[in-house]
Amino acid sequence: MGNYKSRPTYSCTDELKKKISESYALFRSKVIEDLRPKDTDWTELQQACGSGDLSVLRTLLNDENVSETTDAGLGLLHISCVSGASSSQLKFLLRKGVKWSSLTKNQFAPLHLAAYRGDVEQVEALADGGADVNQPGHSDVTSLHIAAMCGHLEVARVLVTHGAHIDVADIVKFSPLHIACYFGHEKVVEFLIQSGADINVNGSVGDRPLHLACAKGNLKITQLLVEGRGEVKADVTLCDDEGHNPLHFCCKSGHLLVLHYLLDHGAQPHATNIYGDTPLHLACYNGKLEIAKQLVALTGSDSLNKENVFSETPLHSAGTYGKNVELVKFLLDQDCVDINCQGKDGHTALHSACYHGHTRVVQFLLENGADVNMVACVSEQSGDSEKREEQTALMWAYERGHDAIVVLMKHHKRPSDDSACNDYSGSLDGSYVSVPSPLGKLRSMTKEKIDVLQLRANLPHQFHLQIVDLDFHEVIGSGSFGKVYKGTCKGRTVAVKRYRASSFGAKSDVDMFCREVAILAKLNSPYVINFVGACLDDPSQFAIVTQYVAGGSLFSLLHEQKRLIDLQSKLTIALDVAKGMDYLHTLTQPIIHRDLNSHNILLDEHGRAVVADFGESRFLRSTEEDNMTKQPGNLRWMAPEIFTQCTKYSVKADMFSFSLVLWELLAGELPFAHLKPAAAAAETAYHNSRPPIGITFPKPIVTLLQNGWHANPDERPEFRDIIPILEECRQSQAVAMLSNVDAAPSLFPTALPMVTDQVDPEGRTTPPLVGHVSALRNHWEMEASRNSVGSAEDGRRRMPFPHLDKNGYVSDPLSTMRFPLSVRDSSPRDDQARESSPKIET
Repeated sequence: MGNYKSRPTYSCTDELKKKISESYALFRSKVIEDLRPKDTDWTELQQACGSGDLSVLRTLLNDENVSETTDAGLGLLHISCVSGASSSQLKFLLRKGVKWSSLTKNQFAPLHLAAYRGDVEQVEALADGGADVNQPGHSDVTSLHIAAMCGHLEVARVLVTHGAHIDVADIVKFSPLHIACYFGHEKVVEFLIQSGADINVNGSVGDRPLHLACAKGNLKITQLLVEGRGEVKADVTLCDDEGHNPLHFCCKSGHLLVLHYLLDHGAQPHATNIYGDTPLHLACYNGKLEIAKQLVALTGSDSLNKENVFSETPLHSAGTYGKNVELVKFLLDQDCVDINCQGKDGHTALHSACYHGHTRVVQFLLENGADVNMVACVSEQSGDSEKREEQTALMWAYERGHDAIVVLMKHHKRPSDDSACNDYSGSLDGSYVSVPSPLGKLRSMTKEKIDVLQLRANLPHQFHLQIVDLDFHEVIGSGSFGKVYKGTCKGRTVAVKRYRASSFGAKSDVDMFCREVAILAKLNSPYVINFVGACLDDPSQFAIVTQYVAGGSLFSLLHEQKRLIDLQSKLTIALDVAKGMDYLHTLTQPIIHRDLNSHNILLDEHGRAVVADFGESRFLRSTEEDNMTKQPGNLRWMAPEIFTQCTKYSVKADMFSFSLVLWELLAGELPFAHLKPAAAAAETAYHNSRPPIGITFPKPIVTLLQNGWHANPDERPEFRDIIPILEECRQSQAVAMLSNVDAAPSLFPTALPMVTDQVDPEGRTTPPLVGHVSALRNHWEMEASRNSVGSAEDGRRRMPFPHLDKNGYVSDPLSTMRFPLSVRDSSPRDDQARESSPKIET
């Protein structure tokens, strides 16, 4: 579990299912919006369609107004379907030339609206009149998808009779059978199976209809799928892309009847997903006591002591969940379960419960013999070196601020003890030796005081600043360390990183502060942030002062301001970052950044980039070191070898992060934006997924990306190898033409070959897609962009999801503004000046 001490709350599949749920909720809201039109502004002809007055309609309709639409894009057929008009009215309109294929602004054809309403006569009339029963609408949903979603069996029959494709896929690769299973419509499921639907059809992440039925706990649908159609049956052992089989979904959701049915039909009770979770793990992570009981009773004890990749057995999992003491008691009642069982990293169920603040479970474990002296091994950083620190469960509770648990553990009286232990207990005879808070803090502070004293002695005099030298202005950033202010220092505008005075924990702020100052003081390059000085006198006033970079972070530019940057400017930024990283890696004592991401790339007023934030960085003493910290930095940009708990990695981890940043820069979106950071890291590490390559990426950049994010670090290039490639691309004629927004597409030269192997049916070039989680959001965005109407700016605003939320979900992709970043040959800081620029000192 590394330094995180906790597994991600959701898997990639969970996040995808949430997105699917949100997508169909949005779909319903859009349909209802079209079904409840505002008729106050309707014309006389539209009013006649809405009232179903066929005689007036015959009088008013002519060749000039046959294509009349409302502001919402509803044509005469749409209005007739919404108003429940007769089939004879629809047939009349079709004969008069009203188009059945026209879409509303919400992307619905008349047949879609009729199918949603469940009006069999209307659906039949439209189908008989030539309407395409397979016409896709909003999110590629067809009329058969809509009938399956709403449970309209007779509508589904009519559509299939008129040639509806039984396995047609929507934008998330769900077939109508997926949808019927997801929404629990048994009769529609039965009809689709008998009509020849593919029972084991794949969704976007390998999810089958049976997975959805088991997650929903619908026994009848599960039986229909498993019993199938003749020899065609659902396979109960098939897994999705994360290794979840139907039993995993059933146990996670807590459906007993489905559990028994699956076990009777050959389900694998001890199979693991890519995270190492058995069905019993998932039952315990979700507090499903009855499921756990039945699993153990029916399948034996094989799963009870299995560890997942987070070093947790089912007992650990129950401690992590922490809301079901009876579940913990049940597990401890099993003969093979040891209350003090340690995972690979040494942590016990008591550690897990302490970390998550579950007081009742902690008390129960203590009363039943949990050993508070058991230690977990966590990497601790100290200056330029690292060591393994042994941490008790009390320290985990202390670190998370669970005061009630800290008090409970310090004063808990074991039956074998004469008295409760206090903060200063020195006896080693009892089973409890507390980690006394005052003494623990004193030891930590003493060590850190030595680090600070060494830093003061070694830091050149010109970098020593007093807090009174600084004037603090507005806050421009924040983090776990404290806040970043814009300010002034001796008349110069600067950025001030102000640290909190906290010093107790596995990786203290003082520790990070000392290391960052030591690294910054040795840097002298125009491609990395310029160090001004540091305040070292008092831990309560620790501060790092650097140059102020007016343009802000690349992350802010792309995802908050949503600026659109031309290709040449993007490559200029990438080139600056590559030169900065090459400088770090080729120092006499190389520096590995370990937290390279768009938050830590800053842009000046000319659009030139510098690498910043060295809080996670460290000096690399040897390329063969095997004591690196587990999982430093931001998960979304983390190299696979770091995420998978490796303690031996090199500067090539920075190249992986750079490749994701380069993709992010070119695509204008977050890597794996539909996933939370931990799920995104798991996707790259365990499934070897990478973001999809856009067709507008220059071919040399495509090759650079593929090499840069290679799963094997040894196959990744050095930064010095990619700088000429970026420079050549940036200066190429093709990039210059692509960066000219006024250039016609026909003028684009072929001097720089571009990837152009994806063209949609209408002749438009579109970003290529892959069939994985990683391409899902791009597919949604692309479809939204394709379906949007009006001007280009309107199209960028008219997306199916509203915005980038606090959890990192990009919900309003492509809603960007043009950013006239003037970097091409306009910056006073040319390459020669940059190479020879002296370090600014105060």
